[in-house]
This record gives sequence, structure tokens and C-alpha cells, in this order.
Amino acid sequence: MNHTELTDRFAALTTAHLADGCLRARLTVRCAPAGTKAVVPGLKLAGRVLPARHAGSVDVFLEALTSAQPGDVLVVDNLGRLDESCVGDLITAEVAAAGLSGIVIWGLHRDTAELREIGLPVYSLGSLSTGPLHLNDRAADALEAATVGEWTLTTDDLVFGDDDGVLFVPASQAEEVFRLAESIRDTEHRQAAKIRDGVTLREQVRFSEFLARRESDPSYTFRQHLRAKDGAIEE
Repeated sequence: MNHTELTDRFAALTTAHLADGCLRARLTVRCAPAGTKAVVPGLKLAGRVLPARHAGSVDVFLEALTSAQPGDVLVVDNLGRLDESCVGDLITAEVAAAGLSGIVIWGLHRDTAELREIGLPVYSLGSLSTGPLHLNDRAADALEAATVGEWTLTTDDLVFGDDDGVLFVPASQAEEVFRLAESIRDTEHRQAAKIRDGVTLREQVRFSEFLARRESDPSYTFRQHLRAKDGAIEE
């Protein structure tokens, strides 16, 4: 899936749809930690992961850009530190000029007003005035992998962001996840339209049938019932 197709298809989806698509595909749902938010609400982000492990200097970001492809997303690993920021206006402007789709930071940013003016999608754990307070030896694989929360990402991964947060999907599984997510979206849209027309969700998913079945079989789950009735919620 090329970058244009990726962004076009994600434009009609949300990270919630993709997360449900991962569940339906029996993939681990890999989300950035809760609290990872867009600096500019309303912007969406999609692209291949371009990893960079921060060690206290911006040179790792500049070097990462030398191998970037248009549409990539710079994924910055700063160990989730909350005592310093690691990305500001100059790096954000440089990333935008290089044709990347955005930045995801496991850590903090600064220069919020300038970042909003630049308009590039940037996601982080928040903002802090101070820049880097440490300078460590750079890891040998600093440009090969980046950790965000409990997940380690490489260029084999895609990253998506919207107002619900950030989600990572294996590039090799993207087509299947998108197909399932689009099916779930369409089912949910039909269900929402029926609710507006006066048909409750309980009626649509035959909830009384589920309760009756569970009464005779306590191991029967609502998710099993939804699969049998072609429901979309919870998956």
C-alpha cells in the first residue's frame, strides 16, 4: 500500500476502527500510552515509522531524515521522560520541509505556539519549557528501532494518529486491517442510522436472545453473539 492510498483510506477511518480491525484480525492492538495527544487537535497522521532514539542531541533526528521517505513519520523514543522536552520548533520545521507526515514522541515537546503555526501533526505526552537535560552515548540501533510505551517499532510498522491517540500496525498486515476496519465502520454507520430512526441497538443485536442463551450457557459471551449476528461493537 503506497502512502497516497494509506492516507486516503485512513481519511475515512479512525484509530478506533483500526484498533477494532486489529482485534478482528487477531493481531495485538499496539497503542501509544494513554495521554499521547496531538498538539493541534483535529489533525490526522498516517505513515511508515521512521525510528529515532534520543540521547540528548538533535543530531539523531537530522540523521534519520537522511534516509527518510516522503510520508514517513518520525517516531521519537525519549523513554517517556517527563522532565525534559526533546522536540521543538526547529526540528518540527525540518521534518515538515523533508516531506514527512508528522512526529510521534514518547516524551515531551516544547515551542507549542510555533508547532501550531507550522501545522505538522505532532503527538506527544505533553509540553515542557526545558529542552534536553542529559547527553548520553547513542545506542548502536538508534536509527533502527524506537520504543513507545511497551512497544518497539521499526520501519516494518505503520503509525496512525487522530484525536483518540496513536496506533501502530504491522505494514505486512495493513491491507487486512484496513479491509476489516472499513467493514466495521460501515456496520457501525448502519447501526447508528437505525438508532436515529428509532431502532435501538438492543433490538439490532438481538440482545434479548443473548440474555436467553447466556441463561442456559453461562460461558456464552456477547462477543460470540455479535459474531453470529454480524454485529460490529466490541470488535
